[in-house]
Amino acid sequence: MRGPHNIWRLIRTGATFERSGAMRVALDALDAPRSLRIAARILGWPFAWLGLKGDPSQPPILRALTALGPAYIKFGQLLSTRPDLVGEDLATELRVLQDRLPAFERAIAKAEVERELGIRLDDVFSEFSEPIAAASLAQVHKAKLRATGETVAVKVLRPGIERAFLRDVDAFHLAAWMVSLIAPQARRLRPREVIKHFEGVVLAELDLRTEASAGDEFAENTANDAGFTVPKLHWNLSARRVMTSSWADGVPLGDVKALAATGYDAHEFATRIIQLFLRQALRDGLFHGDMHQGNLKRADNGDLIAYDFGIMGRIDPYTRRVYAEILMGFLHRDYRRTAEVHFEAGYVPADRDIDEFAQALRAVAAPIFGHNSTQISIGRLLAHLFEVTERFGMEARTELILLQRTMVVVEGVARSLDPTLNIWDAARPVVEAYIRDNLGPRAMLRDLGSTMRVLARFGPHLPKLAETLLQKAAQPAPVPRRKPLSAWLGLGVGLAFGALAMWLFT
Repeated sequence: MRGPHNIWRLIRTGATFERSGAMRVALDALDAPRSLRIAARILGWPFAWLGLKGDPSQPPILRALTALGPAYIKFGQLLSTRPDLVGEDLATELRVLQDRLPAFERAIAKAEVERELGIRLDDVFSEFSEPIAAASLAQVHKAKLRATGETVAVKVLRPGIERAFLRDVDAFHLAAWMVSLIAPQARRLRPREVIKHFEGVVLAELDLRTEASAGDEFAENTANDAGFTVPKLHWNLSARRVMTSSWADGVPLGDVKALAATGYDAHEFATRIIQLFLRQALRDGLFHGDMHQGNLKRADNGDLIAYDFGIMGRIDPYTRRVYAEILMGFLHRDYRRTAEVHFEAGYVPADRDIDEFAQALRAVAAPIFGHNSTQISIGRLLAHLFEVTERFGMEARTELILLQRTMVVVEGVARSLDPTLNIWDAARPVVEAYIRDNLGPRAMLRDLGSTMRVLARFGPHLPKLAETLLQKAAQPAPVPRRKPLSAWLGLGVGLAFGALAMWLFT
């Protein structure tokens, strides 16, 4: 499908960006080379009158993406997690991008539920509300189970959304290919890899069983976390296009006045939010990647409720240890040790100067720690840290970028409740406890035990493996044989035909 018929979609996109004023903003944010700027203007300026007008009250980028529809909104939300690609300013702007789309009719949603679940809706639900929230991919209805009277949330994908998304993503692939062709300098942004990643994210979200599975795993991991609740999933009422979970009843964290009216302890609650996020990320390696106010509530019993598991982050055990050691190094202002951790983990090439890197880390952290407690930010520190590590040759790690972005969001939520919160004081007990449990003597014994279990499992194979390796080591190195002339002629003919084919078909 990635053919010429997608050119019209690119023209419409360029025209909308031009008409809304977003074209220049986007090109500046990406630091686009001159060739790409010229191509973008050719694609947009003559056809600006064909572009969608959008909402003039919104900033240019948000105006264009919202006007272009669901796939563009979702793409903007994804880019908000990648300040390494679009810059911190544009990433911050994109973080407020919301799914403000019209809902589809309740009758259509009911028919979809019946078709997907193979039920008669009135036999299962005694109530099924009008849509209460409509996003780019799906909408949510409040319902009541006839058998138990339990109130549940029923999430239903938009009709035809799969085809619409794949059509737009198809055009994105063509755009990425054109960018790589027209502006080789822009390949540092890896446009084709970005679109491929986006496609994978969208395809996962278009199957609600994936979100259901992530939410179920998250609920299992956090079952013993005091003061934290995850809605219960109803697997028997969930399928590819429908997901049912218990209703999250509480006060949305975005309604600060309503929260204050409950008489809750804002400092304790804000501290709990920071600590729960860090504990889950470090302990489990699975964290909620979209913890903004719209996905969080405070229950009547004081619990923090988290829902909507479309974006989840994962960190492997080794990376968790490295991340915790880096945070601990900054907490203790031990910049030399923080630099050593980067080198030990292979994040920074071994040929770089460790003392110079430690000095660069001090330059990152000292100004932040020089502020008062209300201005200290772990997310901001990590953002600056990634800038420095990139300068020293570290490649961007997607999972750490999502962690940093989510940390910024979580800090923002916590400070909206308690503006005087000291983020480092809130985080210190969690990080120190993780370091104590995972980098001390007990952790070494636990790791040794795990290693012994692996060796025991593969023990029967070890003698044969050792014998094979020793036999290979004892054999004399083979003398390289020169290829006959016919082989070189065959290779030359093959290259010639390959070059001719590329010339004919490109």
